[in-house]
Amino acid sequence: MPKALCLTALVISILVFLLFFSDLVLGQIGMESVAPFRGFNFWIDLVFSISAALIAWLSFTTFREQI
Repeated sequence: MPKALCLTALVISILVFLLFFSDLVLGQIGMESVAPFRGFNFWIDLVFSISAALIAWLSFTTFREQI
């Protein structure tokens, strides 16, 4: 069960990272019409991208310890 939770957290954090990072990048290069949140706020995108990357790293290292 703990391995499944680690993998679930890893997948969800990668999806959150991709969502907010794509909004960050597309908002900065001027393509707000295709950005997921229309480039709403730079700082929110940045904080959520960093947080999701940190959670993904923590999930991966915890999963690796369990193998």
